[in-house]
Amino acid sequence: MPVPHIRHATLDDEDTLGRLDRVTWSPLHSVQPRPRPPYEPFYNERFGPRDHLVAEVDGAVVGYVRLGYPTPLACNSHVRQIQGLVVAEEARGAGVARALLRAVREEARRQGARRLTLRVLGHNTPARGLYEAEGFVVEGVLPGEFLLEGEYVDDVLMGCAL
Repeated sequence: MPVPHIRHATLDDEDTLGRLDRVTWSPLHSVQPRPRPPYEPFYNERFGPRDHLVAEVDGAVVGYVRLGYPTPLACNSHVRQIQGLVVAEEARGAGVARALLRAVREEARRQGARRLTLRVLGHNTPARGLYEAEGFVVEGVLPGEFLLEGEYVDDVLMGCAL
């Protein structure tokens, strides 16, 4: 698979990103129930195109990452948080998530952030391995924070300095 092209999302990406979000849904990474029609808009009052980087391969959107603020507090404004990372099944293992993570680090730096954080479910071993390989470290664990499909799952807090 060719190297992905990373760009900022546009309003025209909304339907594609919404579909990608729905087809990649899994209890491995989501604490929300499986999406059902009628579907919520992908963009909302909290997150719009400006908050997303998109990965394209051969002109097709194959992934995205959402970057936001962990809180609305001014004293926390030096921190950005990855609040979603999705890669299409057919593009997994081809470096798309890695390219998105590297691009979102640069975007957070460009915005003046000093730290980048994320939350990942404890049972999501592939994502945790990728984050660790990209310099994120475990900074905290909330044991058994979520009950997903009858199993208690840890919420793992990870971060890195920029």
